[in-house]
Amino acid sequence: MEQQFLINMSSDEFFSRLKECFAEAMFAPESNEGVKVKKHYVYGLQGLCDLLGCSTATASRIKQSGVIDAAISQIGNTIIIDADLAVDLLKVKKRTGNFHGHTRKM
Repeated sequence: MEQQFLINMSSDEFFSRLKECFAEAMFAPESNEGVKVKKHYVYGLQGLCDLLGCSTATASRIKQSGVIDAAISQIGNTIIIDADLAVDLLKVKKRTGNFHGHTRKM
């Protein structure tokens, strides 16, 4: 595509070019190279205790509440928790109220 000055483009040409640029940026193969996301996992209730800085009883209550179910994988007695996802889920829950169904009074 030939280069044009922005002032010389119609709005349709501008938005078309803008879409092309976004598509190139989003789907360019080189943009994903070298990017490795390392997951941070904790294991068992003790790992959850260490992550949250709470007691085993509190960690057990949080796990049983279902708030962090999306972050938990359990095979038999082995509990694997995606730490980053669990913290994000708890932040969302904290904004809406505590774990016992009560909302915070302001």
